[in-house]
Parts: sequence; C-alpha cells; structure tokens
Amino acid sequence: MSEAFVKAAEDAKNLPNRPSDDDLLVLYGLYKQATVGDVNTAKPGMMDFKGKAKWNAWEKVKGTSTADAETKYIAKVESLKG
Repeated sequence: MSEAFVKAAEDAKNLPNRPSDDDLLVLYGLYKQATVGDVNTAKPGMMDFKGKAKWNAWEKVKGTSTADAETKYIAKVESLKG
C-alpha cells in the first residue's frame, strides 16, 4: 500500500461530514479492491441487506488493479473532504 493510500484511509475516518451511503459503499469497494483484490467471498443472503450492498460495491470494481483502486480511493476521499 502506498503512503498516500494509507493517509487517505486515515483521512476517510475523519471527514468533516458523514458521506452518503452511496459514497461510503464506493469507498468500501475501492478499499477492499486495493487491499484484498477481487471479491473472494460468497454473496451474502438476500436478508443481509448491508452485507449484500457492501459485497456489490466490491464486485463493481472487480478487475481493477491495486494501483488503480488506490488512486480512485484517494481521489474519492479528496472529493469528500470538500
């Protein structure tokens, strides 16, 4: 993980305003893609709404390289800083 990515992950925890659920899901998907790679777990059951939303957010960025996921994550955090 790059130093800029680690800093962005810390910054994401201290944003001035709580991001929308959609923005949080984008951050989640990009973070998981950058740190783990392609989704590697079974899709949660239909009653696990939160788990399914997070899994879908990660699945949307499947195939994105670690470097690209880090870059997009950093850009998203910067855009949320205001």
